[in-house]
Amino acid sequence: MDSQWRPFDTYHSPFDPCPPKPKSYIVPPNQFIVFQAKGMKQFAPQEALKRGTLWPDLYSPYEAMPQGGARS
Repeated sequence: MDSQWRPFDTYHSPFDPCPPKPKSYIVPPNQFIVFQAKGMKQFAPQEALKRGTLWPDLYSPYEAMPQGGARS
């Protein structure tokens, strides 16, 4: 599993006959970088335009969730 994805444990009642579906959520990298230090690595200009950010440390790719909303 990618380091940006975190598993989420849903509540499962002892009386519920169905097992819980595994769920996960993403934590964007900007939640952990308090400020942009001097000398951070940078993408080349064309690559930065493709990825939507100049700094690889702030890059978080978007992946569509599969049908059903759970990422395994």
